[in-house]
Amino acid sequence: MTRARSLDFLAPVLVFLVTAAAFLPALPGQFLNWDDSTLFTRNLEYRGLGMAQLRWMFTTMLSGHYIPLTWLTLGLNYSLGGMNPWGYHLLALLLHATNAALFYRVACRILAAVIDRPGDGPVAGRGDQPMGLWTVRAGAFVAALVFAIHPQRVESVAWITERGTLVCGALYFAAVLGYLRAVEPTGAFRWRWAGVLSVAAFAAALLAKGLALSLPVTLLILDVYPLRRWRGRWRRALVEKIPYAVVALLGAAIVLLARTRGSHLSGLSDYGLDARLAFAGYSFWFYPSTVVWPIGLSPLYEVPLRAGLLQWRFLAPLLGLLTVTLGLVLLRRRFPGGLAAWTHSAAVVAPVSGLAHSGSQLVSDRYSYLAGLGFALIAGYGVAWAAGLRRQGRLGGWVSAVGAIGVVLVLVALAVSTWGQTGIWRDSETLWRWAAEQDPECATCYAGLAEATLYGAGGGRARLDESEAYARRAIALRPTLPFSHSILGTILLVRGRLAEAEASFRTYMRLAPGEAQGPARLALVYLLQDRPAEAVPLLLRARQLGPRTEGRPLDSDDRDEPGADPEFARALRLLGNHLDDLEYLGQALIQQGRSDRAVAPLRRAVALAPDAPGPRFWLIRAYDGAGQSARAREQLAVLRRLDPAAAERLGVR
Repeated sequence: MTRARSLDFLAPVLVFLVTAAAFLPALPGQFLNWDDSTLFTRNLEYRGLGMAQLRWMFTTMLSGHYIPLTWLTLGLNYSLGGMNPWGYHLLALLLHATNAALFYRVACRILAAVIDRPGDGPVAGRGDQPMGLWTVRAGAFVAALVFAIHPQRVESVAWITERGTLVCGALYFAAVLGYLRAVEPTGAFRWRWAGVLSVAAFAAALLAKGLALSLPVTLLILDVYPLRRWRGRWRRALVEKIPYAVVALLGAAIVLLARTRGSHLSGLSDYGLDARLAFAGYSFWFYPSTVVWPIGLSPLYEVPLRAGLLQWRFLAPLLGLLTVTLGLVLLRRRFPGGLAAWTHSAAVVAPVSGLAHSGSQLVSDRYSYLAGLGFALIAGYGVAWAAGLRRQGRLGGWVSAVGAIGVVLVLVALAVSTWGQTGIWRDSETLWRWAAEQDPECATCYAGLAEATLYGAGGGRARLDESEAYARRAIALRPTLPFSHSILGTILLVRGRLAEAEASFRTYMRLAPGEAQGPARLALVYLLQDRPAEAVPLLLRARQLGPRTEGRPLDSDDRDEPGADPEFARALRLLGNHLDDLEYLGQALIQQGRSDRAVAPLRRAVALAPDAPGPRFWLIRAYDGAGQSARAREQLAVLRRLDPAAAERLGVR
């Protein structure tokens, strides 16, 4: 094997290994109370790769997304390892490391197009001699690592819900590689295997996630620079993009349909044109600026209640955006790569910039996954440029050594920051504590922290006090946030303050009348008050509002439970397979001293999530309180394997 071929093989392998090592803290992470419950722990439909699961994957729009190819990878995860989150994190890590290796290949081709051109500046070499293989590969290696181990990538890798970005990214890189291959070496686009592969990969990327919609614009940017295919044949370049444009339009229609079905798009009455322009300016500035200064990254940058262009929070980024844009336009001949990277970032961000706003976030780190690629290439170009000067003898040895050490230190700093940031995503409580520290005015962060501490309360009064305080803090910050009232009602339900819980759930139902959780949680109040006849209509209403699957009929063991009277049994069936409701009902019954009745809902919760320690923790307490010591010990043995610390807190022998 020649040195060149050895380098071609070893460099992407090294990129893969370094990337995987930087994200190792993600492996012990858990499912989070940040969409993971909706998509995975409470979702029975995706679990496996049978015909029923495949039909669901390709016909369902869930949470505002149509992502059948992503669901295929998640179904594979379940088939191989069930509901153990370790397997989900492992596949995410491997996907991202693979993407890093693919981007290395993309960077090699793009940097070669930049620096293998006579007269392109000091990196062009002497005379008509292009730069050597080592120069290109060194720049591509650094570019790939800057992309892969940057802290902005943590959200996409460490959050199981974000699998779609990783699958989409792999197919996006395949599409770009196919395009670059299709235009080599003559510069004319050739509809052979590479061109067909490129369009097919783009279509597949959109079936993984809509993040790839801007690819046709990016290909046009590449045509202008560095491929320089635009001059003299711009009409041909536009015609070549027609297949990509058709795929993008179809993809945009599907994305919009899924978004309108699965999430609420903010109306102009919520945020007017002034606010939306402020959001857009902030978004276009946020992603490039956090490439340079990735400090204080958070899982949620909450959208403010009021926004306007003249608020300093939005005016300063807008001024920065205009200044940098103007500067790059003026320097376009001397620094064309800067304007190309800047334009690419804006193109990727535009669909999620806030002009069409939905959700509670203003910006999100996950959207930087593709938006930051151009800036990583600039970093790689800088290394290649310096290597070119060194090769020409125009850069001293000590200067080269200092520069190389500086590059290594930057990469090490990125890796260390990513390692630490990844650890923040290991569990819900750690995540939301960090988020609340970054933004003490974030109501959604405090509501998430309230739910996380409630889940880990273990019945302790101090933890329940803490959870209630967080929920009330969230309501004080943003009284119109429905989730805060829902979680406060749940905390009060567990504490046995049922009248207050009912008031909170009714407030939630008023703020979010179309959500199934409101009537379902209010039904729990009535069940705890021995009013199952009043709970049943609420549960039926919840079934009409949302996909709450009906549970299996009670088996013989359930019927033998002392509390399994017919009305309670019917209400329990109507609760279906909604894990959280079953667990909270069982927890509240235990707090009431009615452990015998708590057994049935907790048995079902454990059956739904056998690898989750929470439901099993409460089932052990229910068995112990109901005098079924043998069953409690059996479950305790399993819990000791799943969560030794939780098993130790029980005190059951």
